[in-house]
This record gives sequence, structure tokens and C-alpha cells, in this order.
Amino acid sequence: MQTTLETLFTPAEFEALGQRDLSHTVCVVFDVLRATTSMLTALHNGAKVILPVAEIAGALALRGRHPDALLAGERNGVRIRAAQTGGVDFDLGNSPREFTPGRVAGKTIIITTTNGTRALQACVGARQILAGAFLNLSALARWINKEQPPHLLLVGAGTFKQAAYEDTLAAGALSDLVWGQFNQPADSAQIAREIYLAGRGDLSGAVERHSRNARRLLANPDLREDVPFSIQRDTVPFAAFLKDGAVARMT
Repeated sequence: MQTTLETLFTPAEFEALGQRDLSHTVCVVFDVLRATTSMLTALHNGAKVILPVAEIAGALALRGRHPDALLAGERNGVRIRAAQTGGVDFDLGNSPREFTPGRVAGKTIIITTTNGTRALQACVGARQILAGAFLNLSALARWINKEQPPHLLLVGAGTFKQAAYEDTLAAGALSDLVWGQFNQPADSAQIAREIYLAGRGDLSGAVERHSRNARRLLANPDLREDVPFSIQRDTVPFAAFLKDGAVARMT
């Protein structure tokens, strides 16, 4: 049986997924800096579920149906404020360090971000959609090796309209862990894997040198610690999936 492994790098690529039959495809979405990292951190710290939405208006409408939920998200990297919503300050931004047990345990979280939540929504229709980050690479690899999906699509959320180095790096790291399982890896998967193999000796240094998004965060005193936090490997021991509009930990 042919088994395929593919990577998407840019929003233009994931926005075109609606034209593809994904019914036999497992998608893993990476927004390392920072949406999927924040979602996984929240779930690890006891959040009930995460409800990702593409737009601020959608988040506010969903809050109307879930009045006890926390609103989280960013535009241009910073927390969404009342001036952007017509009067409502969001409870949380998109820093994974904000999603502490004291803030999120037992809570439903509605989140909207510039790229990550859009990437997750673009994969709707896939056989399975998982949230990926450096934090849970080994858990993802274990799930993939157990489930043996015939088609694995690694989706980089990117930064604005461009590819993001850190998402490509993480996709390459996961590719490396599951490489032997797929007999037809696409060139895109090979590119991501080669980028990871070139940088794996010093992941933090590679991200700081090559990621525009990382440099932007490092220049902000309030957000700079998000970068090393997000490059930690295997601090989250589970995979998390999007089903019926909610991201939840896999049990």
C-alpha cells in the first residue's frame, strides 16, 4: 500500500485544502509560536477543551453560547483588547505562559489567532486533525506509529502570509520520528526533515537565527520567554485532536 507524507508551509497552501479530499488524511497542524503550543499547554494544565475560531467576531459570538468560557487570542502578536472587539477585553493573549493551572483548570477556552486557528479550521474534513508542537512530538509520533495513517499531512500555520521557520522545523522533527513508516514521502516532507536535521544540534539557536517570528517575540520584554518555552521538547505527554469544533486531549 502506498503511504504518503507531505508538508504544507504557507497559509496559501492550507487555505486551498478545501479543494482536496482529506477523508483518508491525518493532518497535524503546527503553530509553534504560538497557538498550538498555547493550546497544548492549556490542556496539560487542566483546561476542559479549546474552541478555535478564525475571527474575533466568531469568538465573541461563541462566548455568547458559552458565557463561562475564557476568551483568548492575539492580533499582531498581542492580546485582543476592547478597541478591537467593540468593548470586550480578552481574558488571555496567546502566550503559552499565561495558560497556568490557576487560570485555565476546568475551563473552556475560546481562542482566535492570526494563523493557527485558521490552519486548524482549514483541515476540517480530514480523517483526524491534531495540534502539534515541540511540546508533544513524541506523543504525536507514538499515535502515528500506532494508527498507521495512509496519508499524513503536516501543516505549518506560517506567519502572516509566509512560511514560518519554526513550524517547518517542528514538522521536520516529526517527519524524522515517523519517516520509516511512509514509502512515498513528498519533496516537501524531505525539505522539512533536512531543515530539522541541519538545526537539531541547537534548536534554540536555529530558531533565534532563522525565525522572523522568534526575533519579533524576543524583542518584546513581555513575550521573549515564549520562545524558549515553545522549543521545549516532550513536556506534554499526550496528543490532542480537533473534533466537532473543539480541541481536546486524546485519552
